[in-house]
Amino acid sequence: MPSFAKRPWVIAAVLIALVLGAAVAWMRLRAPAVPAVQVQAAPLVRTLQFSARVATRSRVDVGATITGRVAEVRVREGDAVRAGQALVRLESGELRAALAQAEAGERQAQARLAGLRSTGRVSADAALSQAEATLRNARAELARAQKLVDDGFISASRLDEARRAVAVAQAQHQAAQAQRRANADSGTEVTQAQAQLAVARAATLAARARLEQADIVAPADARVLVRQVEPGQIVQPGKALLSLALAGPTQLVAQVDERFLDQLAVGQPAAAVADAFPGQRFAARVLSLAPSVDAQRGALEVKFALVPPAPDFLREDMTLSVEVVTGRREQALVLPLAALRGEPRTEGGATVLVAQEGVARERTVRLGMRTLDAAEVVQGLSAGELALLGPDVRAGDRVSAQPTDWKPGSSWSGGTSRDDPGGTLGNLMGR
Repeated sequence: MPSFAKRPWVIAAVLIALVLGAAVAWMRLRAPAVPAVQVQAAPLVRTLQFSARVATRSRVDVGATITGRVAEVRVREGDAVRAGQALVRLESGELRAALAQAEAGERQAQARLAGLRSTGRVSADAALSQAEATLRNARAELARAQKLVDDGFISASRLDEARRAVAVAQAQHQAAQAQRRANADSGTEVTQAQAQLAVARAATLAARARLEQADIVAPADARVLVRQVEPGQIVQPGKALLSLALAGPTQLVAQVDERFLDQLAVGQPAAAVADAFPGQRFAARVLSLAPSVDAQRGALEVKFALVPPAPDFLREDMTLSVEVVTGRREQALVLPLAALRGEPRTEGGATVLVAQEGVARERTVRLGMRTLDAAEVVQGLSAGELALLGPDVRAGDRVSAQPTDWKPGSSWSGGTSRDDPGGTLGNLMGR
């Protein structure tokens, strides 16, 4: 029998060494468990979420155009008004009296013009006829006087008197002709009367316009937002008395970070929910994108049109949360963003680690559409492959892939997360 067989402690030492060596070898060969996600086809929806406010088509302030005392305020805040409806009435007694005076002046001017065109013209014609007859008689008398002087029957002094009578008759005839011309339609009297009538009519129009300004009316169909006037108050031009929201389609207005401009387009579907009514979501769509970016905030104004029927609880400037569907794939190979290694390259490429025969292998993939938590794999992976999620795994490590339950729209606690660009709506879009 060998000598070492007679020494039990030697045998025990050898056995312990063998066990320890086996344990070390097993520890070296055992692959660590690493969480992984199976590449699978699933619907993928990309959305943007942000805050917005309710805005009507336009808001206007209305006030008085004349100074006066308020006699009556006919609307309250929240009232719907029609175009031309009286909102505020000022005291108008003095304005009505001024209008009556102007109308009386206009009637007087009309009467004078009518008189010139009727009785004045007849009187002028009669005066002209009488002047013509007087002139004929004076000329005939002068002719007789001249003959008598020539025959020696009367003295020459009588001839001078006849000549003076003819001169007077000629002057009267000329005056009668001038008066007749003045009473014609193009004459000075009629022209002056027409000018006076025009002045009187303008004064009437001005007085009527000032009386109409005593009623402050709605410029269009609208809703009263703010009332800042009470009966008895003295108002002056330039001060807003009422603030109106003009009737029209209600819109939602949001300021969106310019980074997301490439994802937005007119017509995209959206859903909104008011902070005050979280259980009542409603549909909208992108109506317009501002042509410029706010340089101070780096934001783009986006307007949304509501899809009828619009909820009744919306109020001007109400705060809302909006989610816009900016991309959709009915079926796509998807991966969580946590599976991507490093920063994806600009051409849409990235690297992932896949479990292949118990070893972590690096794979280059080409990405398509990305959401807040997932990315579409266009090339480089096949359905069923396991992409590793563990942050400490490196290419070439032995691994034991442990599949995790993940689908687009959920998050993996072991990965990184991205900030939501705005308020969150949860499952508003039915994801």
